[in-house]
Amino acid sequence: MIDFKKKLFELRDAEYAAFQAKLTPTVPAELFIGVRVPKVRALAKELMKTAQSKTAEAGAMQTAIDKFLNHLPHKYYDENMLHGLLIAEIKDFDKCVEVTDKFLPYVDNWAVCDIMSPKIFKKNKTKLLEKIREWAASNEVYTSRFGVEMLQSHFLDEDFKPEFLKIPAAVKGEDYYIKMMVAWFFATSLAKQWEATIPYIEKKKLAPWTHNKTIQKAIESYRITDEQKEYLRTLKVKEK
Repeated sequence: MIDFKKKLFELRDAEYAAFQAKLTPTVPAELFIGVRVPKVRALAKELMKTAQSKTAEAGAMQTAIDKFLNHLPHKYYDENMLHGLLIAEIKDFDKCVEVTDKFLPYVDNWAVCDIMSPKIFKKNKTKLLEKIREWAASNEVYTSRFGVEMLQSHFLDEDFKPEFLKIPAAVKGEDYYIKMMVAWFFATSLAKQWEATIPYIEKKKLAPWTHNKTIQKAIESYRITDEQKEYLRTLKVKEK
C-alpha cells in the first residue's frame, strides 16, 4: 500500500516547519512535517493524475487515495494539507461534497481550511449555493469559514445577487478566524459589488469588530478608490 505520510516526510523542510508553526498557532509545533505548499500541491496532482490515468497503477492509487481520505483524523498538519488538496482534484461534484463534508469537522486551522478550493465547484453553482448556506450557518468555526470563503470565491462576480450578502452577515461567533473571514468577505465585496455592499456598512449590520476590520481591509485594497476609502473612514464605529 502506498504510504502518503512517508512521501510527505521525504519532502520535509525542518526550517519551514518552524516557520509554518508560527503562522498557525492553533496547531502544536510538533505536528508540522514542514512540506512547502507548492510541493504538497504537486504531490496531490501527481497522485490524482496516476489514479485517473489508464495505467496499471491507477486502481491501486485510487484505492490508496480513498483509504487516505477515509482515515480520519490525520496526525500531521501536512497530511491535512494533502487531504485538502486531494479534495480539490476530485472531478465528481457529489463525491467532492461528500468527502468535503466528512473532512470539515477535522479541520482545525485557517491554512488547511483556505487551501481547499475544489475545481469542480465552479461547474455546479446551484448545488454549491445550497451547501454554502449549510456550511456558513455551522457552529463549527472552520466549516463556517469554509462556507463564507466559497461564497466569496464563486458568487461575487457574474453570479452575484445582493441577497447573498445576508449569508455572511448572519454568521455569528467570537472566534477570530470566522470574524476575520466575514470581514475579508465584505472587504472583497466592497471592491467588487460596492453599491450592494456599502449599505451593510452604512447601516452597521455587522458586529463592531467585524465592521471596523472590513473597513480596514477595504482601505488596504488597491481595488477601492481613494474617494471610497475616504468615505469608509467616516463610517468607523467604537468597539466595546
